[in-house]
Amino acid sequence: MDSASLLDHLRRELDAFRACLDGDPSAPVEHCGDWTLRDLAAHLGEGNLWAATAVTERHGDHRPPAAPHEPAALARWFEGTGEVLLEALDVEPSTPAWTFHPPHTVGFWRRRRCLETLVHRWDAEHALGTPGPLDAELAAEGVAEVFDTMAPRQIARGRATPPDRAVRLTATDTGASWTYGPGDPVAAVSGTAEDLLLMLWGRRPADGEALVWEGDRAAGRRVLDGPLVP
Repeated sequence: MDSASLLDHLRRELDAFRACLDGDPSAPVEHCGDWTLRDLAAHLGEGNLWAATAVTERHGDHRPPAAPHEPAALARWFEGTGEVLLEALDVEPSTPAWTFHPPHTVGFWRRRRCLETLVHRWDAEHALGTPGPLDAELAAEGVAEVFDTMAPRQIARGRATPPDRAVRLTATDTGASWTYGPGDPVAAVSGTAEDLLLMLWGRRPADGEALVWEGDRAAGRRVLDGPLVP
């Protein structure tokens, strides 16, 4: 997916998350520990400011101020963090930036923040009982990011070991496919790009009805257990 499209998707996903803040900020977010919607908004908004600083000041040491607690103030604050991020990212995507993984460019952050917001927008809507669909091409980009960025980072940080076997994933709606691990795949799993992405990020079970497995499912599950993401 090209960088301009990612920036457009980011704008839409930020707006969709902001709309969730008109709901109950105390709603629990099922897949984020003991967080409420307010905690999730603080996390995403602070991440917006951190990423913007990584672009404008080229370092990863920014510590944003705490998000406000009052619901209306929280919504305004979150909207402002999105504006700061979008302004920082509205430059040539090849512009150098601090990042935690290659490429060290603004394009990295366009992709990373778009996909972060995509998953957390789903989290927020799910917390309110109204989860909307994920764009299929964007979800497929998210699957790719798990394997080219998030999983290698987990290994580099000592949180996971390199896979000793391979598993193949296929998105039935986009036709994209990915193989993670060495050698021929011992198992294959297929589903929509949305189902695959939400499975990889722990939002849906790997043995759910939406996913179809072939081969040695147990071995494939062990590969995907990683953990592949933080």
